[in-house]
This record gives sequence, structure tokens and C-alpha cells, in this order.
Amino acid sequence: MKSQNTIGKLYLIPTTMGDCDPIDVLPQTIKRAIDLIDYYIVENEKTARKSIKQVQPEKKQSELILFALNKRTEPHEHKEFIKPLLEGKDMGLMSEAGCPGVADPGAVIVKLAHEKGIQVVPLVGPSSILLAMMASGMNGQSFTFHGYLPIEKGEKKATLKVLEKVSLERNQSQIFIETPYRNNKMLEDLLQILNPETHLCIAADITLSTEYIKTKKAKDWKKETVDLHNRPAIFIIHKM
Repeated sequence: MKSQNTIGKLYLIPTTMGDCDPIDVLPQTIKRAIDLIDYYIVENEKTARKSIKQVQPEKKQSELILFALNKRTEPHEHKEFIKPLLEGKDMGLMSEAGCPGVADPGAVIVKLAHEKGIQVVPLVGPSSILLAMMASGMNGQSFTFHGYLPIEKGEKKATLKVLEKVSLERNQSQIFIETPYRNNKMLEDLLQILNPETHLCIAADITLSTEYIKTKKAKDWKKETVDLHNRPAIFIIHKM
């Protein structure tokens, strides 16, 4: 897709958050964008090609030009990635799952685009953070996303106690995530560390057929068994 302007536009293209039919979670604007764009910046080329094929089966894979943006990407490569934009071609930025630019390495490309005067166009799609917050029953007026907490239990405990304190003082919900294979350990630690009266929301497999979203006090979670192993999950706490 070639822009009518001398500089192309950077489209932020959401993807599904797991194995589900794209039509259930992605609007038609995503399909139209993919149909017209040939240049993409992605986390993983294989899964990006699969996502594109699911949304727009008629798209010729041979016409796609993909740049991989991940932990192995060197900072100097970022400027190379956006060259098509500076040459007048529109590009798509895709996350591995959900919305690009949020808890996602694509944020560095968006920042660079703004620095170069490139128009950034965010498209509507599923955000696990926002969907979990919506369904939690906690304070949607004030919340903070912290990404990953420390792995070491002592540091994790200290961090959680600070988050509880901030939550109580500011009436603010605290959101964080964990690597899926460590989710069960995270839940175990939470139930040992959190004040029994602190509310905890667990939102796993959001938008999938196995979606699980519940909010309870920490003391009540101890009465329930839930297996979160290898299931993408969002954790939210709020001390009231």
C-alpha cells in the first residue's frame, strides 16, 4: 500500500490473543488494512504470517515483506525497518498477541515514527490489560500496569506490599503479568503474601473459549483451585 503523501503511515494492527476465529474479536478495518499493506514489522515472522493468512486468506504471502522486532534486534536496525515508510509506503506493526505498542516491543517503532513525523494509526482490537480491567469490577478510574514483577520471592513480596499500600492510599488498581509457565507459582505466592482482605482478579485466556475471569478476596481464593499453567493471564490487585 503506497500512501498518497510522501511519507507512509504506520498502522498498529491488533491480532487475536490465541487460537480463535479472527471474526470474533477483530473488526473489518483490520482485514482492509492487511489487504492493502505489504510491509510489516512483527515479533515473529511465522506467527505473523499465520495471523495475516487467518484474517485475509487471499493475501499473497510471497508479496509480504516482514521485519522481525524482538529481543535479538539491534537498536540500529530500527531505522532500517522504517525506510519503507520514509519512501511513501504504508506499513503495519503487529504484536505477537493483542494490541501492538502496549506491553510490546513495538513501542520503540511507534516512538521512532513520531520522531520522524510519520503518522501513527492505531486500529481497534483486543487488549488483555483493558479487557481484564473492564471485567474485574475494580477501579477503572485509576489503575497502573506494572508488567512483570520480580521473580525472587523476597523482592516479589516487597513489591507486592508496596503495590497494596499504593492501592489503598490512592484507591488505585494494580495490574501485572507473569510468564505463563510461572502463573501457578505466581498465584501461590500471591495467596501467601497478600493481605487476606485484598481483592485479586485473575483473568486468563481472555477472548478464548476457555476464558476465565474472577475477582475475589485473597482469603477466598485459598478455597478454590485453578490451574493457570501456560495460560496467558492478567493479575489485578486492589486493597480497599
